[in-house]
Amino acid sequence: MRVSRQQAAENRERVIETAGRLFREKGFDGIGLKDLMAGAGLTQGGFYKQFASKDELAALAARRALEDATQRWKDALDDRPADGLAAVTDFYLSEGHKEERAQGCPIVALGSDAARQGPEVRSAFEDGIRSHLAMIAAALGQDRADEAAVALSTMVGAVLLSRIVEDRTLSQQILSAAADALRAGEAAGESVR
Repeated sequence: MRVSRQQAAENRERVIETAGRLFREKGFDGIGLKDLMAGAGLTQGGFYKQFASKDELAALAARRALEDATQRWKDALDDRPADGLAAVTDFYLSEGHKEERAQGCPIVALGSDAARQGPEVRSAFEDGIRSHLAMIAAALGQDRADEAAVALSTMVGAVLLSRIVEDRTLSQQILSAAADALRAGEAAGESVR
């Protein structure tokens, strides 16, 4: 049966969304095309009608996941514009975000994996990282790019470490310590300005 252009476009979007979720759960190499397509409710046979390769899909899915993450950051900042960095750290360094492995931060879920991927995937991650850094720098104020890099590195590292450990108390301690350090750094920066 022939699929309409609209249905083909909808199928492509569903595969990209599903791939973003499954890659965050299992890694880029942790899931095959058959299971990926099944996750989207489609057969493997349709994959190459939509994508040139799994690498192309990985780049598209990474870019979409990072754009979605950037939007979540924007939403947090829009909800609490006067709170700057605290708005982002409160949601990012939360227990809820830590548990969102399939929908959470793709930098945490796929960062080390992305470093071993092709240039298209690395480019998607670089663009996403730049967007995150720009938002943090804007929240902190002018000429604070170095502090933005420290803040992003701290947040990503804290969520990653909190996901690794089994001890829930230690996991929460890692998240809380990172949030406290970022708030203290932001307050110190404000007092200097």
